[in-house]
Amino acid sequence: MTDFPGSPKTLKGALIGLDAANPVASIIVFQYNPLKMTRTLVAQTSGSEGSIFETQRLKGAPQETIKIEIELDAADKLEKGDNIATDLGIYPQLSALEMLVYPKSALVITNSILLGLGTIEVIPPMGPLTLFIWGPQRILPVRLTEFTINEEAYDTKLNPIQAKVNLGLRVLSYNDLSLTHPGYYLFLTHQVVKEVFATIGSIGDISSLGDTVPF
Repeated sequence: MTDFPGSPKTLKGALIGLDAANPVASIIVFQYNPLKMTRTLVAQTSGSEGSIFETQRLKGAPQETIKIEIELDAADKLEKGDNIATDLGIYPQLSALEMLVYPKSALVITNSILLGLGTIEVIPPMGPLTLFIWGPQRILPVRLTEFTINEEAYDTKLNPIQAKVNLGLRVLSYNDLSLTHPGYYLFLTHQVVKEVFATIGSIGDISSLGDTVPF
C-alpha cells in the first residue's frame, strides 16, 4: 500500500466583515473557490507630465480592483438534511454577503432619531472593515464596488438554493486609510511580502538573461 495521502487540501478564499458589535455577522468562506480572478492595477503617477523630474515619481500604491464570481449551492447540505439549508436555502449566505454593503440598522435608527430631534449634522454610519482573503500571502482590506446576484434555482418556499455572485472589489491601500486604521498596516504588510517575492523571482530569472542586457 502507498502512503500517498491523495490530493492536497485546497485552502478556501473568504470575505470577512469585521464588526465589533456583531463579530460573526459577515464571515463568508467561499463554498467553491472562483476559477479565475481579474486584477487591474492603475499606477498613481505624479501627474506632472512634461517635467523631466516627475516622470518616474509615484504618489503611492497603485489603485487595484479585483473581480471574481463565486457560486453558492445548497445541494450538498440539502442532501445531508441540514436544517438551515432545508428551511432557508442559501439565503443566510447571501445575506452575509449583502451585509458588507449595508449600514447597521441600529445606527440608521439612531441617526433618524437624532434628525427628528433637530440635530443639524448627522455623520453617515461606518461600514465594516472588509477583508478579502486569498491564501496567507493575500489578506487585503477592500471595499465592495460592484455586487450582482444571479439567483438560479429556488425551493418550494422560494428560498434561493443556487446562485452566482459577481463581485467587484477595490483594494484599500495606505493612500486610503489613516495611520491608526488596522487596514493601513495590513496593506503595508501585503506590499512588503510582495517586494520579497519580487526579489525571489528576479534572482531566479537573472541566470536566464545571458548576454541580452549590456550591464
